[in-house]
Amino acid sequence: MSTRATGGDPSSSHAKPRSSDIPHQAGADRPTAPAVPSAPPAAAEPAEPDADEPVDQEPQFAPPGRDTAVALTRITTRAMAARLPRLIIRAMRLAWRADPGALIALLVCQVLAGLLEAGGLLATTGTITALISAGDVTDRLREALPSIVLLASAVGVRAVLGIAVVGLSARVTPRLTRESEWLLLQAASRAELAAYNHPGYQDRWDAADRGLQSMRGLMPQSQDVLAACASLIAAASVLTILHPVLLPLLLLGALPRGVAAVRGARVEYLTTLRTQDERRLLNMLRWHISDQRWADQVRACTMAPYLLNRYSIAAERVQRVTQAGAWTTAKIGLVGAAMGGLAASLVWATLAYLLSTGAMSVAAAGTAVIALRTVGTALGALVISGSRLYSVGLYLDDWARFLDEAGGHGMKRGTRTPNSPVVVRAEKVTYNYPGKATAAVDGVDLEVRKGRILALVGENGSGKSTLSRLLCGLYLPHEGRVTWDGNDIADLDPHAAWAHLGYVPQEIARWPLSARLNINLGQPRADDADALDRAAAASGADDVIAGLPRGLATLLAREWWGGIDPSVGQWQRFGIARALYAEPGLICLDEPTSALDPRAEHRIFAGLRDIARGSAVVLVTHRLANVAVADEIVVMESGRVVQRGAFEELLADTDGLFAELWRLQQDRGTESRGRS
Repeated sequence: MSTRATGGDPSSSHAKPRSSDIPHQAGADRPTAPAVPSAPPAAAEPAEPDADEPVDQEPQFAPPGRDTAVALTRITTRAMAARLPRLIIRAMRLAWRADPGALIALLVCQVLAGLLEAGGLLATTGTITALISAGDVTDRLREALPSIVLLASAVGVRAVLGIAVVGLSARVTPRLTRESEWLLLQAASRAELAAYNHPGYQDRWDAADRGLQSMRGLMPQSQDVLAACASLIAAASVLTILHPVLLPLLLLGALPRGVAAVRGARVEYLTTLRTQDERRLLNMLRWHISDQRWADQVRACTMAPYLLNRYSIAAERVQRVTQAGAWTTAKIGLVGAAMGGLAASLVWATLAYLLSTGAMSVAAAGTAVIALRTVGTALGALVISGSRLYSVGLYLDDWARFLDEAGGHGMKRGTRTPNSPVVVRAEKVTYNYPGKATAAVDGVDLEVRKGRILALVGENGSGKSTLSRLLCGLYLPHEGRVTWDGNDIADLDPHAAWAHLGYVPQEIARWPLSARLNINLGQPRADDADALDRAAAASGADDVIAGLPRGLATLLAREWWGGIDPSVGQWQRFGIARALYAEPGLICLDEPTSALDPRAEHRIFAGLRDIARGSAVVLVTHRLANVAVADEIVVMESGRVVQRGAFEELLADTDGLFAELWRLQQDRGTESRGRS
């Protein structure tokens, strides 16, 4: 059974797009899609279908487990205030892992900046007092000189510290982002292969990838919050010394702006959630319009107008939701600014009252004015940076959850290290794909031994490919078990087990690397020239290599300077060579020669018996003539084994499915043509 495609190969000219890309982010190594007018002509409305005529489904992404409802309840002002300290701690931990020295320097700079600001504000009172007191101006200046020097020094040193903070943050951020991306990719590589069959997995990956992209703002926003807090503490301490009533009034004045900022972050985050499906659709459409793989069909089948129209409709939906969110955010900000202005008026009125009643001296009032402005600026920066950091934190949660759970599909297998398998056995194995009413593999028993070839045949959807992946340990059965030499595959360390596996899937990965690396990539003996030569000769890749301009050193990636792009059949030879290179104990070939010419195909199957002497071989194919080399042929239908035996035995059973499929493959209408 051919499972749906879940990922592309890394070569940028063939790689499937990352569904988290937003519509305007075209890949640097991929041609952009034809421009869509900002106001495309209205598409003709489709005719209403008849009542009995089914309506075509529209492409959409609606996996289960969406967190939108949860997000609506958790984005509150109280939640923001509670989460900010934890977010800053998380940022510090990540920064410590990336560059501990730079983090320590950053924190020292922030503390020193706060102390200098407090000292500067306190010096302001002494300066004003000396300047407005009675007496000779020279004496007053001399009296104010220490305060002036302290004030000027504080301003100068704080400016230097600010530059240092910016530089250190710029140093930490790329390292932190790189570390975070590595952790995310590591988590993805540890997910079960079956995860790609679950629609929710891709959704969680997209959310985690958005969290990774937002990571670039984690350190700058954290530093802005810390700087605002340091400035706020310094100025608030001075205000409390001058008159205790000023501080609570000022905090009250900042509350409306804080609430508005949090609600604005809520709207922005939810807008992203509501448009993520359409953005993914836009990315897929852009890829299909512009990618070389589909370029001939887009033109020959006149698909461009339809695809461009679908792109315009989806883009219009995204724009409509985004504009509505922006308008809502603007209204929230306007109300917050108005309420903040009224609260600020109350603060200044209180200050005027204290000054007029003599409760505060003129010098203290002057310092209070500067401190109020400082606190106001710090509160504004704290609200803005805090809301931005909180928004980053919402996406960062998605990243962290993926790391913890691998999208809910992390490998939970054993740790036993296996030897190269001699006997691979399936015992009452059943496997179900999500959303499917029937099992892809249903209660199958079979075994393959070292030195023997097992062929799996059947019609499309019969379960052949799924069963082969179960035997390889790429999937774990839902019922029954697969054993290697009596050991349940679920109890084995998966990476240690796969080191004994040579696997050739239906679609070969086209690594944008040299011909040599496309054969020995990831192999335990990466520098074994003899093994490479043997694998190339057995697969027919040696003929391809002989025609390359630089032999094994030739880059197999046409999109890079000096590289070439082999044909599909040539890529298939490299895939087979990669599977044979390490002489694994289990070799699985899933339609390994579908793109090969008859001569190359004959070469592979003529040498398959020699290959099988040191390995157990599982062969999946529709070409029944190729399975004559097999020791046992297993015929599958609807996930079950309906026949098994040697080639001649199955042909002799004229009523069996194998003989029927054989007759159909031999019949190309020659008899009817002769009668005519």
